[in-house]
Amino acid sequence: MPESVRLSAWVHGYVQGVGFRWWTRSRALALGLVGHATNARDGRVHVVAEGPRPACEMLLDLLRSGDTPGRVDLVVESWEPARGDLSGFEER
Repeated sequence: MPESVRLSAWVHGYVQGVGFRWWTRSRALALGLVGHATNARDGRVHVVAEGPRPACEMLLDLLRSGDTPGRVDLVVESWEPARGDLSGFEER
């Protein structure tokens, strides 16, 4: 079984008020990930996802694909071991 990891991605661009968090949740659930997508006060969206590294990498690729609602200008990622404290995938 692949190693479980936690992806934290800050998504910059026009990503609030366009269905971006809903779209991210849908893709994450299809990949079997848990976590959340949260609007930040500065206009970014913070995506936290846990699961097998290949699935998290696929979500990251989707966030950068240019096929998202709105417009993604930049995605800043960080990785750490999974904490196991998440369930489901929420829009916050």
